[in-house]
Amino acid sequence: MKLRPPRIRYTDLHYRMRVAIILLSLCICSFAKRGTTPEDYFAFETIGDPHLSPNGHEVAYVLTTIDQKKNRRISSIWLVSADGQSAPRRLTSEGFDATSPRWNPDGTKLAFLSTRNVEEGGRPQIFILPIAAGGEATQLSHLKNGLNSIEWSPDGQRFVALSRTGPSDTVTERKSDVRHYSRISYKFNDTGWYDDKRSHLFVIDALKGDAKQITNGNDWNDTDPQWSPDSKRIAFVSDRTGKEYDAGHNKDVWVVAAAGGALQAISNHPFDDIQPRWSPDGQRIAFSGQTSRRELPKLYIAPSTGGEAKLAADGLDLIPTVLAWGPGPNELRFDTGVKGQDHVFRVDLTTRRVSPITAGERAVRAFEASEKAGRMIYLANDFRHLDDLYISNLDGSNERQLTHLNTKLWADLDLANVERLRYKSSDGWDIDGFLVKPVGWEPGKKYPMVLSVHGGPAGQYGVDWYQEFQVYAAKGWAVFFCNPRGSTGYGQEFERGIVNNWGGMDYTDVMTGVDAALKSNPWIDADRLGVTGGSYGGFMTNWIVGHNNRFKAAVTLRSVSNFISDDGTRDGAYGHEDDFKGFLFDEFDQYWNASPLKYAKNVKTPTLVLHSDNDYRVPLEQGEQWFRALQHYGVTSEFVIFPRENHNLTRSGEPKHIVESMNWQLYWFTRYLLGDTEVKPPDAF
Repeated sequence: MKLRPPRIRYTDLHYRMRVAIILLSLCICSFAKRGTTPEDYFAFETIGDPHLSPNGHEVAYVLTTIDQKKNRRISSIWLVSADGQSAPRRLTSEGFDATSPRWNPDGTKLAFLSTRNVEEGGRPQIFILPIAAGGEATQLSHLKNGLNSIEWSPDGQRFVALSRTGPSDTVTERKSDVRHYSRISYKFNDTGWYDDKRSHLFVIDALKGDAKQITNGNDWNDTDPQWSPDSKRIAFVSDRTGKEYDAGHNKDVWVVAAAGGALQAISNHPFDDIQPRWSPDGQRIAFSGQTSRRELPKLYIAPSTGGEAKLAADGLDLIPTVLAWGPGPNELRFDTGVKGQDHVFRVDLTTRRVSPITAGERAVRAFEASEKAGRMIYLANDFRHLDDLYISNLDGSNERQLTHLNTKLWADLDLANVERLRYKSSDGWDIDGFLVKPVGWEPGKKYPMVLSVHGGPAGQYGVDWYQEFQVYAAKGWAVFFCNPRGSTGYGQEFERGIVNNWGGMDYTDVMTGVDAALKSNPWIDADRLGVTGGSYGGFMTNWIVGHNNRFKAAVTLRSVSNFISDDGTRDGAYGHEDDFKGFLFDEFDQYWNASPLKYAKNVKTPTLVLHSDNDYRVPLEQGEQWFRALQHYGVTSEFVIFPRENHNLTRSGEPKHIVESMNWQLYWFTRYLLGDTEVKPPDAF
């Protein structure tokens, strides 16, 4: 439609102001932002595994994008200047996945893993890319079963890598295709049914590619190999009791000569010791370890030739997830989740005190510190951004952002903010809650709210990026989430507050948070509440609708419904004895009393059950039992099964399934939270 000006003089100030307002309005409309959709997932760029060059001038990292047509992720190696003055550039060819970038000691070459050699079955092999001289990458390794977890030796002469070996490597043709097991552990959620191969250490010549296996054994796996500073020895992690496949939990740190030979035990705690890291002089090894199965790990230091391990820090009540030595001989660094954030911490080995290096309402992870370069790199995100790469001084000062991924997408999206909402539990514990306002929130209006419960329960919600929450907010729904007891990031007492208490005080913590959110935000419509969660969050969703009728809609993902059957069919065999009084056989009533299935007759809330057919952590039968019980009692319910997926569907599943999972959630909440009976399920299109 063509605008016609009124018949007044163009010099009229009033008219000119009106024209300016119209033009400004048209301009604003042309750049109007939109809310986040599930399909935005296809456009996201994600970054990982950053490594600083030895001279500190460049950072190599992995960039992952999604090919929607092929329904797969594509990973490539990129390089960015540490001064941030030049745009990142791609190093690896298109059409092939490339991961695990590793600099050689003088920074002239970059090794990485790629599956580009079709003749070797698409298994990852080492490729070497000349950085200083330029040129194409060349393949170095040719291991039959491929390899992973490569580390370049400090002298630049060799690699240590992990590859899988086993009896079938020497058998050309098997007589039977049955699965045959004699141990209690025979499957794992991420990898599926166990085969007869085990993970062991190989040392590979960096020039010729010749490989030598230096550890072996059919009853254990060797992992996390780390070179000594002099390139003569390798520390690694292994449960050498032979009980790993009998549900053992006794990993230890070992050292072996790079040429192979006898092993030297470094740790001897009765439970898991992991993350061995050499001191700069090679005389000591730091590691995180446990003296009981479910205690939070402590940091230890032991002589690298064997001897008594001693605590490295006093009062550590956090979980070190990435451990590194230095800078210097008197400092350790680690990253960890803490009170809804993730940050890098340091341990002063002289004073044995722990202090934070990074700060802020964000999640910092994947750090690497270089004393030689005087710099630290890390990834960081927040509630409104996915990870980007940052660099700082070693003390965290002078932080600069090196990548700006998804910039165009962020410019198009109207993103919601999160507000921290602290409250007291019914018995006085401090609980962190978080509230997301709907996009376009206006005072005086009433809005629905979706409660989301995290998995674990040993996990935490916080200021991380959560696409589902942005999608909910874009639909005009508030989102409340919290960290009830059982969550990590608040110390051991808080995390172990779940013991003998599933569905007890954790449930009360969650519901008290809902009440706190309603009380402090009267714009939330208490008559339009939804609830959702996955894994433990799915358990809590089932538990909530079996114990009250406050919610108008529920979506339960990969949820536990019956501890009796779950404990004998999940990948961890009998995995809940630490959270209950004992094993299923001795505490049958407690397991049944904590099972949502017992209370299915109380459910009135319309419930959507989403589950994966290859979920070995919480098997499909858990979703089946819950859905059939709801159907038996006449509860409005539907059941959606995702093929080919495991327990990690919403994190690492097929891209199209991740998007469809979000659309199923939107469908259910739109229909039963908003009362829209015309909405169609995702499979109707």
